[in-house]
Amino acid sequence: MATKTRATGNTGRMKDSEFHQFFVDELKDIYWAEKHLVQALPKMQKAATSPDLAAAFEKHTSETKTHVETLEKVFELLDEKAAAKKCEAMEGLLAEANSIIEDTEKGTMTRDAGLVLAAQKVEHYEISTYGTLRTFAETMGHDDVAQLLQQTLDNEKATDQALTQAAEGFILEQAVNE
Repeated sequence: MATKTRATGNTGRMKDSEFHQFFVDELKDIYWAEKHLVQALPKMQKAATSPDLAAAFEKHTSETKTHVETLEKVFELLDEKAAAKKCEAMEGLLAEANSIIEDTEKGTMTRDAGLVLAAQKVEHYEISTYGTLRTFAETMGHDDVAQLLQQTLDNEKATDQALTQAAEGFILEQAVNE
């Protein structure tokens, strides 16, 4: 039976490794993404027609602020400065969300369906990022960091499920009939 080799927490040597620096760089990327999402979600909330969808965006704004704080704790645990590096992927996803708002009629469920689509694209990006970063942290023996990243990953998955439920219910039924 194969055993899993784990890093021993030799942070002095590990901190200088190319992989550790790559990991930190990717944390900076998602940190930028989360900070910009905190700014974008209220616009999506305001654009939503459905009170339930607007409430979901409001709730996720609060959760995203917590994600930013969690990442700041991760940087602290790694003895790194919390710094953001522009996330090209999130910038593109948020630009797409803005396009959906601009290209759909205010007060329609078609707009809400588009907002759900945009939000789920963001969630799937975050889910893949947090899942991979958690695995990186585990592999390097940063169990405390991995646990924090897992908590955020779980929250992102729950948000994705809530968006699916909102879309499959009232929103899509109404959008089809517009």
